[in-house]
Amino acid sequence: MGQIFIAALKEETPNLKHFHYSGVGKINATIKIMELISKFQPNEIINYGTAGSTNQNLSGLVECTKFVQRDMDARGLMNFKLGETPFDTISKITYSNEGYICASGDSFVQSSVEIDCDIVDMEAYSFAKVCKLYNIRFKCFKYISDYANENSNNDWIDNCSKGAKLFSEIYPQLKI
Repeated sequence: MGQIFIAALKEETPNLKHFHYSGVGKINATIKIMELISKFQPNEIINYGTAGSTNQNLSGLVECTKFVQRDMDARGLMNFKLGETPFDTISKITYSNEGYICASGDSFVQSSVEIDCDIVDMEAYSFAKVCKLYNIRFKCFKYISDYANENSNNDWIDNCSKGAKLFSEIYPQLKI
């Protein structure tokens, strides 16, 4: 199989076909993508989903090309930086200098985050790292559903499915 399309939840992809679903969070994302790689041996994985923006001027569908973990915090151990995994050679993943920085973590963001990023989600770092380790092309598109603030929970519920239409417009260009 050449490509795999993956999202966290079916609710993010109404009327979109050919998607696999990981569930929410970095562990679920890692387990699912490893299962899919083992079964299909793809040469490209494309992630679509929702995300909160840390920039009030960012909206719509965006492409993420840089990925960090916003909740990896080992700063108290030998002066590691926020987002740096101790004793791991891969902490920040960059596929291109064009595009946005996505910071993944296992919490739903409703306030500012300490790490430098444009958007926040709960799965993309896991997908990106596994693809990097297995030399699989990776593309990531996120629909800005909220602004990572005190209104995020209601905004996400209201906007969760709205980005699928925008993604469907670029979908034909992504198919190989």
